[in-house]
Amino acid sequence: MKIVVCVKQVPASSDAQIDPVTKRIVREGTRAVLNPFDTYALEEGVRLARQLGGQVIALSMGPPKAEACLREAISLGVDQAILLSDRAFGGSDTYATSYALARAIDTIGGVGLVICGKQAVDGDTAQVGPGIAAHLGWAQATYVMKVERADKDGLRLRRMNEEGWDVVEVGFPCVLTVLKDINQPRVPTLRGVLSAMEEQIPVWTPADIGADTGKLGLDGSPTRVVRTAPPPPRQTASKRLAGSPAQVAGELVADLRTRGIL
Repeated sequence: MKIVVCVKQVPASSDAQIDPVTKRIVREGTRAVLNPFDTYALEEGVRLARQLGGQVIALSMGPPKAEACLREAISLGVDQAILLSDRAFGGSDTYATSYALARAIDTIGGVGLVICGKQAVDGDTAQVGPGIAAHLGWAQATYVMKVERADKDGLRLRRMNEEGWDVVEVGFPCVLTVLKDINQPRVPTLRGVLSAMEEQIPVWTPADIGADTGKLGLDGSPTRVVRTAPPPPRQTASKRLAGSPAQVAGELVADLRTRGIL
């Protein structure tokens, strides 16, 4: 079975800027990194491939420089990497992005499991993983915090909800989005880094995956960013409480209740 892990190259959070005209993140000249949540998806993909047998493929869509995050994925143990890169992909929203990735997964063939990080830190939408499942017509499990069982018939998973967690079972093929709780990502070895530097990473265009270009880029994106604004500044004022422990505790509780926190 082939396991595809979808990864994304994102701007380093301290360097992220928004173009005031296009309302899109400025990526040119910005330091970029592998989306932190995707490192947990990569680790789980490698672990499951060793347990179930099969091949792990890292898949990304982005500009040519996104090849760097795929080389990092190879250094972390994946067997192969594929980059979707073409001007036609530019400006894709989460719907168009998940469509392109789904077409690539179809093109790879023989894929039984797709794993994504819970979300990308540049958009924070958490929509691409479920979107891939919808385009493929596969079962999905989101916010997965633990794989309790994995065999040829499927997976038994623990997934987070608002009140705790659920235990669910899902058969193959399926799509997972995973949380940081699921594992501890490995550190690349020197051998892995050297191997990643030598790996030939194929670059696929819309024609290579049989994609309808009308469903890609800005033309294929049903959503538009109307306005962007920085988050409100945090309240940094501090207050020192004095008195006995009982007095301080009472004053703290009263203050928190005044603010509506308690």
